[in-house]
Amino acid sequence: LPRARPRRLGLRGVRLLLRRPELLYPQVRALYRAAREGNGLSVMFPMVGTLEEIRRFRAVCEEVRASLDAPRIPLGIMVEVPAAALLAEEYAPEVDFFSIGTNDLTQYTLAIDRQNPELAASADSLHPAVLRLVRRTVEGAEKHGKWVGICGGIAGDPFGASLLVGLGVTELSMTPRDIPAVKARLRANDYAKLRALAERALEQDSAEAVRRLDREAQG
Repeated sequence: LPRARPRRLGLRGVRLLLRRPELLYPQVRALYRAAREGNGLSVMFPMVGTLEEIRRFRAVCEEVRASLDAPRIPLGIMVEVPAAALLAEEYAPEVDFFSIGTNDLTQYTLAIDRQNPELAASADSLHPAVLRLVRRTVEGAEKHGKWVGICGGIAGDPFGASLLVGLGVTELSMTPRDIPAVKARLRANDYAKLRALAERALEQDSAEAVRRLDREAQG
């Protein structure tokens, strides 16, 4: 059978920045200048796939921080490729936190381009394979006392947020309009119930089967 031309994974995220210091250094300097003015700033490295990338990026951050006599700030990574989720335990000592980008993690796990109109509906972040990678990330982080957040559409879905909390995620990022519904769903359940629900979701064989759990609970 003829093979479709694959979508380029390309030079993006940390891969691009480490190859283009003229793009990387001005951004890092701006971040550390801002860090000197107040607290609350943290930095995430995007599209990390290897331990070497983390260490090189941290080295750049430390070089710039020292040159500006700026305070140390939390340095984390985006977990957007399966390699980072599978090796979270090995990566955790090198970072202060993880933020899982479920949209990209889903498309790379399922080999589905979520921008393709014929396939986008199948790029469901509630697929058990994606949820198992979330669990793997949380387990690896917990072994080193690190926290895990979620940045992706699933965090703003009340049922999805329930599963994520049950999996051990400690921070959810979503649009303001999603906050009331998510808060209402989480407040209606205790943590033990959410953990049990997440365990059932991990045992399913498809995203549709996972979503049926929500319909069963609501019914």
